[in-house]
Amino acid sequence: MFKQLDYFEDYQCRVSSLIGTWKTRQLVNQALVLITVGGNDFVNNYYLVPFSARSRQFQLPDYVKYLILEYRKLLMRLHKLGARRVLVTGTGPMGCVPAELAMRSTNGGCSAELQRAAALFNPQLIQMLREVNRKIGKNVFIGANTQQMHMDFIGDPQAYGFTTSKVACCGQGPNNGLGLCTELSNLCRDREQYVFWDSFHPSEKANKIIVQLIMTGSTKYMNPMNLSSIIALDSMA
Repeated sequence: MFKQLDYFEDYQCRVSSLIGTWKTRQLVNQALVLITVGGNDFVNNYYLVPFSARSRQFQLPDYVKYLILEYRKLLMRLHKLGARRVLVTGTGPMGCVPAELAMRSTNGGCSAELQRAAALFNPQLIQMLREVNRKIGKNVFIGANTQQMHMDFIGDPQAYGFTTSKVACCGQGPNNGLGLCTELSNLCRDREQYVFWDSFHPSEKANKIIVQLIMTGSTKYMNPMNLSSIIALDSMA
């Protein structure tokens, strides 16, 4: 991700050569930046294989602390590069996605270890965002509790108009949770009934619910406030 910030810095230089330094800075300052952190560091690193290099290097609580410190550096650099409104989402329900249900579940439930990782990581991410905002003196970083958003309709899919949160619309194997969604995969008849489109990613309907909560959700989901409130404050500045 630090390499991506290098690209962001290079891009600003290219834009500056076209419209000037002041206009480029204004453009970046007024942009809404979305950054999602955490999920791949667990699913595709720490828990990718048994006894992975990271899991041998760190106990889980120490790995979470390491990630939080690294993300803090990343966010501070993003601020230095001019970002003034940054929406930060942590992990989703890593242990409850169809891929993990297919590979790790023993009783049809979520993977306890991956859910433990999310439970450790997400609160520490929000706490770090609060500390960084205090250091800066402004609410630059807005935390979105996407774990809680997902768990609401994973725990009670029918309340949100879904039929299932355990089986993907497109895939193969148990829970349609193995491999990629391809033309050879099983495909559901009505994707509106499914929380998950494929083995990892929410369906369009689920994403719309998440976006609505980001825009108007309570502090149960958004910290320090939802995006609509932030936009309203910015419009008065």
